Amino acid sequence: MIDENASAAATTTVSHHHDASLYDDDGRPKRRGTVWTVSSHIITAVIGSGVLSVAWSIAQLGWIAGPIIMIFFSLVTLYTSYFLANCYRAGDPITGKRSYTYMEAIGNILGGKNVYFCGIIQYANLYGTTIGYTIGASLSMMAITKIHCIYSSEGKDPCIIYGNRYLMGFGIIQLGFSQLPDFHNISWLSILAAAMSFTYSIIGLILGIIKMAENGTVMGTLAGAKGELPIDNVWGIFLALGNIAFAYSYSFILIEIQDTIKSPFELKTMMFATRISIATTTTFYVLCGCIGYGAFGNSAPGNLLTAFDNPIWLIDIANLALVIHFVGAYQVYSQPLFAFVEEHASKRWPSLEIEHKVEIPFLPSFKLNKLRLVWRSFFVVVTTFISMLVPFFNDIMGVIGALGFWPLTVYFPVEMYIKQMKIQKWSEKWIGLQCLSMFCLLVTLAALVGSVVGVLLDLSKFKAFSSQL
Repeated sequence: MIDENASAAATTTVSHHHDASLYDDDGRPKRRGTVWTVSSHIITAVIGSGVLSVAWSIAQLGWIAGPIIMIFFSLVTLYTSYFLANCYRAGDPITGKRSYTYMEAIGNILGGKNVYFCGIIQYANLYGTTIGYTIGASLSMMAITKIHCIYSSEGKDPCIIYGNRYLMGFGIIQLGFSQLPDFHNISWLSILAAAMSFTYSIIGLILGIIKMAENGTVMGTLAGAKGELPIDNVWGIFLALGNIAFAYSYSFILIEIQDTIKSPFELKTMMFATRISIATTTTFYVLCGCIGYGAFGNSAPGNLLTAFDNPIWLIDIANLALVIHFVGAYQVYSQPLFAFVEEHASKRWPSLEIEHKVEIPFLPSFKLNKLRLVWRSFFVVVTTFISMLVPFFNDIMGVIGALGFWPLTVYFPVEMYIKQMKIQKWSEKWIGLQCLSMFCLLVTLAALVGSVVGVLLDLSKFKAFSSQL
């Protein structure tokens, strides 16, 4: 049912248009995505909150296990991304039926209740990620204010900074950007956000190296941080697994990203872009994580940039770059959710598709859609409200990562690949893929338990709407 509707919506006949060369084989405007635009989308989605928390995650795991687990997650993500890229078109990779969303790919290949299960997990994950990015952006804005306050008072004022106005400020910014129509209109924002990712990651590396030089030693231990009780160590390790899983989470928007690529090179371009993006992000993760842990040891913070207070100008640039990145990343994750709701609403009420041309003096004219204006504004307001209610950056990221990693990054890509490639049941390859899936399920369950415990511990000592740094 989902496939037929999506297909009907997509196949606006080319005969209505004067120039068929402007449209792809499915009647949609010609896709123009390249390796570089796709890589920028992936890097924007992956590098971000993940790179800030990897030092803390390695602190929980230690020098031995930390880097190994990060590389393991990167290889699993790379491997299963190949599976998922093969599922963009059902059947033939050049002429097969397109899937415009992750859910449609499930429907086209697996069908049945898998579609609804995938939809619930995917869109909950997308929504949770936007909450995490709202919290992360506010922390960076708070850090800028705090550093300047401490500097101006010469360290005499503790400078407690409250976060509500920064959370609301980021929400106001997103009210504007959320009116960008769809994924195809945010390539420029993804490229800018990806550039910002490299900017603050490199600054974090530089500051970490300087800190290690000041310490005169490499801090940290082989086994990682020790809690007051043995069970505390277990929860810390589990939460670290969730954070690392989140750091590599982008599979649930992979199909949407692949749908921007110029035809007929979708598969080849997506695989090449995936290799570039995963290699780049893993390099940054391992470097930032290890240098951050080496600089701060077992006391490494959940947001690495908040640990530095000098030089002010460099930290300001890093935090500002981080905020700009979160603006773009928020859109990369929210656009598929926007499209899902708007597509289904417009099918039921076609009049909602009507757009109105708006002209403002001294500014370019633009098209305004009432559904887009009301629904997306409501989305941003609710997201901001929840971020103010539970601003636990690390724990929220852990829960999101744990919930989405196994079903969206491993289980569905593996099952679709098996069916798409007609791999025989109980064959050597089938057994290997199922073993991979089951192992990742166990890791996901451990990460979920640790992350939920972390949230519950934070809730026990937190007052709503009183975020501070």
